Amino acid sequence: MNLQQYLEAHRQEHLDMACRLMAQKSISPTGEGMAECAALLQSMMEDAGLRTEVLGTPGHPILFGEINVGAPFTVLIYGHYDVQPPEPLEAWVSPPFEPTIRNGRIYCRGAGDNKGQLMANLLAVRAFHKTGTPLPVNVKFCLEGEEESSSANLAWAVEQYREKLACDVVYTADGPQHASGRPTVLLGVRGIQYVQVDCEGADRDSHSGNKGGAVPNPAWYLMQALSRFWGESQHEVTIPGYYDSVRPVTPLEQELLDRLPWDPVETARGLGLADNHFEGTSAADFYRRTLMRPTLNICGFTSGYGGPGSKTIIPARASAKLDMRLVADQDPADIYQKFVAHLNAVTADMKEVRFTVTNLGDMAPSRTAPDRPEAQAVIRAVRRAYGSEPVVMPSLGGSLPDYVWTRILGVPSVVVPYANPDEDNHAPNENIALDCFFNGIRCATEVFVELGGLRSPKL
Repeated sequence: MNLQQYLEAHRQEHLDMACRLMAQKSISPTGEGMAECAALLQSMMEDAGLRTEVLGTPGHPILFGEINVGAPFTVLIYGHYDVQPPEPLEAWVSPPFEPTIRNGRIYCRGAGDNKGQLMANLLAVRAFHKTGTPLPVNVKFCLEGEEESSSANLAWAVEQYREKLACDVVYTADGPQHASGRPTVLLGVRGIQYVQVDCEGADRDSHSGNKGGAVPNPAWYLMQALSRFWGESQHEVTIPGYYDSVRPVTPLEQELLDRLPWDPVETARGLGLADNHFEGTSAADFYRRTLMRPTLNICGFTSGYGGPGSKTIIPARASAKLDMRLVADQDPADIYQKFVAHLNAVTADMKEVRFTVTNLGDMAPSRTAPDRPEAQAVIRAVRRAYGSEPVVMPSLGGSLPDYVWTRILGVPSVVVPYANPDEDNHAPNENIALDCFFNGIRCATEVFVELGGLRSPKL
C-alpha cells in the first residue's frame, strides 16, 4: 500500500486520533489538563516513529521529537498543544471539549488552533512510518505549551536548546487560510510594541464647576500629546526615525502583493463601513499598509467618568494603550526608545501634568524572502497538494513568535494554514472542516517530498 492509499484507507483512524487529542483539556493560562495532554501527545509522537523528549522551560514543557534518516536536509515542525479558555460556555452549541462532527466540521476547542493542524503534520509523518516509506527529509517537532500565553518562554527555549532544534527550515501549520478559501502560504509576520501612556494632574478628581478653568485636565493634555504622533494622514507616524530600519519591499514581494485577492466593497461591508470607503485604494496599497508597513494604533483611551447619566468632574488621570505593529527589520527596543523620546519632546511644554510610559510587551517582526529555495519548495508542494495556485502572502498583518526561528535560530520559516477561514479560533464553536484536516495531512506529505529535493546549505 502506497502513501496516498494508506491515507485514504485510514481516514477514520486519523480522525479518531485527532478527536482524542482535542478532547483532552490543555488550557495554558490556567494550567488545566496541560500535563495530561503533554503525556498523550508524547505517546502519539512515539507511535509515529519519533524519538521524543520533554524539554523543560520555566513554564509548560516543550515536546521535542526527531526522526533522523541521514538526509541532507532537516525540517523542524512547530505547533502548540495548548488552547484558549473555552468561555463563554453558554455560547457553545456542543460542549467545548467533546469533539462533535456536524455540517462536515469538527467542533471543539483546539480543533483549528492548533491541535487539528499539528495532528495533520504528525499523521503525515506517521503515514511514512506505518507504510515503511522512507522519509525524504530529517524531521524534528517542537510542540510548545504556551502559545496561548504569548509564548512566554519560547525564545528562552530556542536559545537554550539551539543545537537540538538546529534545522534548515521551520514549517508551521496554524491559523486560517485566506478569506477567499484558497490554500495559503505565509512568509512572515509583523512584530508588536505595546505601551501604556499615563497622564496625571491633581491627586484626585476635582469639581468641574468649582475648579474648572484652574485645575489641569489630563485628558486634554493626553489627547494633544497623542495628536502629535500623526502626520497629515493617519497612516503616517511622525516619531523621528520610526521608518529608518524598515526593510524595503522587494520586486518579488511587490509582485505577490499585486496578486493578492481583495474585494474593497466586501471588506468595507464586513466592517460596517460605507461601500465606497476604500475607493481609490488598490489591493496592493491595502496589503502594503496592512502587511508591509509599521503602524501606530490607539487601542484604548480611559479617563474620568463614562457611566450612565452625568458626573461633573475634572479627572485626575488619563491613560491610553497603544500598539505599534512593526515590520522587518525594526527592533522593538529601538522603537520603544524612540517613542519615549518623542513623547518627552512633544510634552516638554506641558508642565501642569506628568507623563509616564510603561512597556507592556513586545515581539520582533519576521520575514522570509519568497525567492528562497525552501519557500519555493513549499509553494510547489501546496500547489500540488491542493491542485490550485496558493495565495502567497509575504507577511501577515498580525504578530506571531516567528522571529525565534528567523532571528534566533537563523533559518527561514514558512507557515501554511490548513484551517478554514471561518474556523472561529479563540471563539465559541471553534472548528476545522474535515476536508481541511485531511487535505492538511496530504499537504504535509507533499511538503516533505519537495523539501527532500533540497540540500542543507550547511553541508
